[in-house]
Amino acid sequence: MMATPKPAPPVWRSMLFVPAHVDRFVARAHERGADAVILDLEDSVPLALKAQAREGLAARAAGVAAHGTAVLVRVNADAGMATLDIDAAVGAAVQALVLPKVDTPVAVRDAAQRVAALERQLGLPDGHTWLIAQIEDVAALPHLDAIAGSSPRLLGMILGSEDFSASAGMSPTPAALFGPNQMVAFACRRAGILPLGFPASIAEFADIEAFAAQVRLARDLGFVGAFCIHPAQVPVLNDGFSPSAHERAHAEGLIAAFEAAQCEGRGAVEYGGKMVDLPVVVRARELLRRAAHTSTNNLPETTHHD
Repeated sequence: MMATPKPAPPVWRSMLFVPAHVDRFVARAHERGADAVILDLEDSVPLALKAQAREGLAARAAGVAAHGTAVLVRVNADAGMATLDIDAAVGAAVQALVLPKVDTPVAVRDAAQRVAALERQLGLPDGHTWLIAQIEDVAALPHLDAIAGSSPRLLGMILGSEDFSASAGMSPTPAALFGPNQMVAFACRRAGILPLGFPASIAEFADIEAFAAQVRLARDLGFVGAFCIHPAQVPVLNDGFSPSAHERAHAEGLIAAFEAAQCEGRGAVEYGGKMVDLPVVVRARELLRRAAHTSTNNLPETTHHD
């Protein structure tokens, strides 16, 4: 019997946090233009309201999903609350769970095991629910590879800028966050999962030009999407993580040139003034895959980079 092929990872350039207990925010979440909405049960929900947020989660998730926006849920880090959150979150409307403060593979494996059991109970396809790990403490850095490879459900990892900076005793500046973000990105690439984030504070949204510059840098570093906390950040992420028309045309051209060279028995070809071999083609094919899953209404028509 053949194994079920692993589904292609979703393309979420922008994932907007929304407090799960605030109906007026949830009701308009799909209007913000984000590829995905993260219904937050953790930091944005006071302790006294967590049960209330959990109880209304299924209906709110279904309401957002009905508009065609992907729904994610961030659960709490506390093991007891996480169990209750996962039980409330897993369902047809929720495509992924965000696991905060992941320091070792244990939290991912425990969540994956519980999610698998819930999917069976609910009649959902195996693997319906992805997981995303938030790295928020220096204690996690020695375990990044183990975390990244801990479960086939793990879609990607992302550095939590504020909590990580607090744990490191540093300011959440781009210079300070560059190194740990690159460590997360490299671990993701080694494991074949998605690097998410940008080397800056998620809380800084007033200076949109500076934010856009950090998103461009993130894309250069190999990141493919990110969380955000304000609607003003959404179009910047969508633009920054979208291949431009020029980039798509260039990718298509170099792939065609490489395939023609292979038919002639050559393993590399010159295209656009650069040598093209298989690793370059792999990147081009991934760019086109992501572009195919991106709304053309949000694709910029100019290049992001010179």
